Amino acid sequence: MPPANEPISSHARRLSRSVAERLPAGARDRLRPIARRLGLAAVPGRWSTTGAAPWDPRRLGTATDGALCNICRWRGPAFEGIAHVEAADCPQCRSIARDRYLHWCFTSRTSREHGNRPGARLLETSPRLGTEYRDWMRRWYSYRASDFDLSAHRADLQLDLQQIDLPDASVDVVLTAHVLEHVPDTARALAELFRVIAPGGRMYLQIPLVYGQTSVPSTPEFHADNTPVFFNFGWDLTDQIRAAGFTTTVLVAQGYLDVLRSGGTDHDPASDGFHLSTLIEHVRLDDLDVVATAQQQQLMGFDPPWQHATWECLRP
Repeated sequence: MPPANEPISSHARRLSRSVAERLPAGARDRLRPIARRLGLAAVPGRWSTTGAAPWDPRRLGTATDGALCNICRWRGPAFEGIAHVEAADCPQCRSIARDRYLHWCFTSRTSREHGNRPGARLLETSPRLGTEYRDWMRRWYSYRASDFDLSAHRADLQLDLQQIDLPDASVDVVLTAHVLEHVPDTARALAELFRVIAPGGRMYLQIPLVYGQTSVPSTPEFHADNTPVFFNFGWDLTDQIRAAGFTTTVLVAQGYLDVLRSGGTDHDPASDGFHLSTLIEHVRLDDLDVVATAQQQQLMGFDPPWQHATWECLRP
C-alpha cells in the first residue's frame, strides 16, 4: 500500500520504476507496447510517465546530457542509429531526427494563440511509416497525416498539395518535411497551403537543403520512394515562400549558424551529400534565426546541424 500522504498514481509510478529496473533490457523492450497502452512509457533502465505536454515550459526538465526526445519525453543514453536527419530513432515513439527538429521548431516558436495548445488542428504531410509517432502526436493535437498517393506512407488523408481538398482556413499548423521538392508546381502548392492555413496560423517547412541555389536535377532523382525530385531547393526558396504571402524565417541550430558564419569547415560534403561550400557561398544570414542551442542540438539529436534547416512560414 502507498504511504498515507502519497497519491495512488505516484505510488504506481514509483512501483513500476522499481520493477522495470530489475528487468533485463530484452524484457523491457517486449513490455514497451503494453506499457504504452497502460499510459506508461518504457525507458531503458526505468519506467516513466508520458511526461509534460509540448506546450508545458518544463518540457526539457533539467536534462543536460545523453538523449531526450522532445515529442514523447523518452530519456536515455543515445538515440538509435547514426546521427542523420533521416535516422537517430527514438526507441519509444520512433521519431527520427527531422521529426524532432520540426516539432521543436513548432513548439519553441509558437504561442497557445497560434496553435501550440491542446486540440490544435495540425496537418503533417507524408510522415514516416509507423504508428508510434502518430499516436504520440494525437495525444496533444487534433492531428491528421496526409500523403499524395498512399504508396509509401500510410495516412489519414490522401492529398495533393497542388490542389488540397480541405476548406479554407481549416488548419492551424502544417508540418511538412522533405515533401515540397517532390511537387511539380511549387507556387501552386504554396498558394494552396496558404489558403488552408487559418489567419495567424503557421507552417514549418523542411526540405533537403543540399545546395545554396535552387536547381533542377540533371538526372532522375528519387529519395527512397517512387516519387521523383523536381527541385533541389536552395536558400532562394525564401523568395517563393514570401511571394505566396507568408512571412518567413529560416530556423537553424547554433552549430549550423557557426559553420555558415565561419565561411569554412573541415566537413567532407561527399560524406552526406550536403554541399557546404555552396551553402556558405549563397546563405542569406539576415534570413536566419537560431532555434536550438548547442546543448539542445546535442540533447535532441539535431546532428549534423546543416541537415536540419527549416522555414517558419507565418500566415498573416
